[in-house]
Amino acid sequence: MLILANVRERWSSFLGAFVAVLVGVALITTTLVIYDSARAKVQPRYEGTAALVLPKQAVDTDGSPEDRMPWSRTEAEPLVSGLTKIPGVADAVVDRSFYAQAIKNGTPVTDEGADESGHGFASARMAPYRLVSGRAPVTANEVVVDRDLGAAVGSELTVNITKGREQFRVVGTVDGPGYYFSEQFAARHQPGVATIALIPDKGADTGAIVSGAKKAIGDHGSVVSGDGRSELQPEYIEHKRFLGVQLISAMALLGLFTTVFVVASMLVLSTGMRRREIGLLRTIGASPQQIRHMILGEAAVVGLAGSIAGCLAGVAATPLLLSILKGLDVTPPGMEITVAAWPLLTGSLVGIGVSVIGAWSAGRKAAPIEALLDSRSANQGMGRGRWIAGLSVLGLGALLTIGTATSTADNRVNMAIFATITLIVAAALLTPAFIGPAGRFLTAPFQRGGKAAPVLIRAELVANPRRAASLVAPVIAAVGFAVLLSGMVSTMRVAYPAGEALKVAGQTIVTPDGTPGNTDEVVADNPVGKAALPTRAFVETKNGKNSEQPGASTVLDVLGSRDAKWNKQGEAVLGKKTAGDLGLKQGQKVPVRFTDGATVTLRVSQVLPDDPARGDFVVARDLVRAHDPDALTDDIFVPGNAKASAAAPGVALHDAAAYALADYNTDAKLTESLAMMLIVIAVGYSVIAVANSMAMAAHGRRRDFEVMKSAGGTVRQLLFTSAGESALVIVIGAALGVLVTLPPLAGMAAGLSEATSSDVGLHLNSGVVIVAIIGTLMAALLAGAAVTSRTLKRQAA
Repeated sequence: MLILANVRERWSSFLGAFVAVLVGVALITTTLVIYDSARAKVQPRYEGTAALVLPKQAVDTDGSPEDRMPWSRTEAEPLVSGLTKIPGVADAVVDRSFYAQAIKNGTPVTDEGADESGHGFASARMAPYRLVSGRAPVTANEVVVDRDLGAAVGSELTVNITKGREQFRVVGTVDGPGYYFSEQFAARHQPGVATIALIPDKGADTGAIVSGAKKAIGDHGSVVSGDGRSELQPEYIEHKRFLGVQLISAMALLGLFTTVFVVASMLVLSTGMRRREIGLLRTIGASPQQIRHMILGEAAVVGLAGSIAGCLAGVAATPLLLSILKGLDVTPPGMEITVAAWPLLTGSLVGIGVSVIGAWSAGRKAAPIEALLDSRSANQGMGRGRWIAGLSVLGLGALLTIGTATSTADNRVNMAIFATITLIVAAALLTPAFIGPAGRFLTAPFQRGGKAAPVLIRAELVANPRRAASLVAPVIAAVGFAVLLSGMVSTMRVAYPAGEALKVAGQTIVTPDGTPGNTDEVVADNPVGKAALPTRAFVETKNGKNSEQPGASTVLDVLGSRDAKWNKQGEAVLGKKTAGDLGLKQGQKVPVRFTDGATVTLRVSQVLPDDPARGDFVVARDLVRAHDPDALTDDIFVPGNAKASAAAPGVALHDAAAYALADYNTDAKLTESLAMMLIVIAVGYSVIAVANSMAMAAHGRRRDFEVMKSAGGTVRQLLFTSAGESALVIVIGAALGVLVTLPPLAGMAAGLSEATSSDVGLHLNSGVVIVAIIGTLMAALLAGAAVTSRTLKRQAA
């Protein structure tokens, strides 16, 4: 009861922490609700199935589960026969998916899932999609299409498949998406069997079907049912989910860090301002344990109240975030918001936990006898523990900064973010050591005028460095993240196109335009130049990283090349890292299983330094085409002495500069949008924290204002003093925010220079940085002035 009474009586001093918890929990709750709503769902084309039977799963070079290894036709036939005999199973359908896309008026029909739109007609039963008109396809030149495509039964339809454009007669239409061919045609395009769908009889027991399927399949694969069928997702949907999850994960991580950072600094400030009260409690007999319990109890109440309000605000803001993500095209089709319990509980636990931990940190030195010491001793800048912690975190930040320059391209951005977060924490811990000298230096030019305000500001910073450090901390975070995120985008925008253009200088690049890849028709039109044909293949090794997993196969990206240096039958060229992961050396033979289920033994002809342009596992192009009839070709690089062709539909030609810019712009929109969202979150949250901190500081100094006013100070002078102190704190925080961010950015620029073989300098977005500084400055000035003015009016009354 005493704790609740304290919170009610001192609500103004807890308001800042309450608002900080509310905003942080709202952000975390919103992102977690979106994350939960974006989880994989069963696709409509599998809704009519009782279960799906899938092959064994391979692992990647690190041992993590990855692709499943399709059965060959010979392996699948007895499995299908056994599954068909299970009681309650109407049919066991071999589901095949391959590239198919209609061409209308010389242009490919827009279809994000075109690379998996082709199926055998039996697959239509899985949804089930009904035959609206016509009949099932029988011959290789017949097709059944979605009625929404507008192709009439009996008409001719041009369909782009792996070989290129072919004419098909439309013999039927169904009430669902896709192109449905004869089973023989589908088997030629995807000879491997990756999925067997079990269609139930009406009223059949799904549990019994699943149990029978597991017995029938044995150790040849696995059975998924119910929500487990969501494992099968079209690649484009999975890619969107991946991008969306990456974006909201970054938002949640930033929200968590900012919440912890801001709430902790504000509770330190709040507890420090209660030093006199705590000292009085100690003099009348309160034990340190009782004071700690009081501080922790108050923080728990504030955290609980802020968490409840934050959860409600987060749920209310979720539609807005979903709308933004849909605008960025990073949500699965038809995604809807579902509010589960765990995001709300997680957000609440974070809010309460952060409040309690922050209060514990702030109250460690408030409860002991230090509370009774004179103000100068109580507010000394740095203790031994803080020096050790600050220097240790600073050293870690330096190591991460070095790692930013030396890490791989995939890890460079994450390393820069972690390095900046670490350096921001280090700066916040070490700030009390800089406050006094910085205050003396910045106020020195104003000392000669004989004004009292500079003297008071200087004295305040020197006498209360911890309080000033708590005010500076959110400014460091706001400016630091604004500099980092905007600088990363600006630096990458210069680096990546320049490096890519340098690699392909003098060449014409043939790229897909409205299609998922280049067909064999396009390759035939451009017979000269690099035309990599990618596929997924599986390798079993005895002495690689995964040798401890008996029978485990490693899945790899394999490239089929028509380059005379690598296009040699029976041979494979490996990158050094891949060879090491697999435990292979030059001259060794390795069995490679392709997606059609066939295994081919290849000799490792060369092990070369890693080169992304060449590939990590390169074989003859004809070998890939023989075992993966549905593979589409990557971009074709035609040398300057040959003429590129764009005669086939769905093709575009680019020179080096245009290709590099187009390639970068593919992800640049998402990258820049992510950066701006994170900047808005970091700066906006920190601005709220700055405003709260300044308001709390001004409210806590009301007794000081009384003394200064009784000594002859005017309202104007006191407001000027408050504004001057706020401005000085913002200047110090902004300077530290910029300084801690420059090393990671410089490290990233150095790494990009090496990776792109071009001269990449450090680029900053001055506009974003200025807006962040001005925003925090205006928030601090307005909050400080408003509370100071209100306090002075009350005193006058």
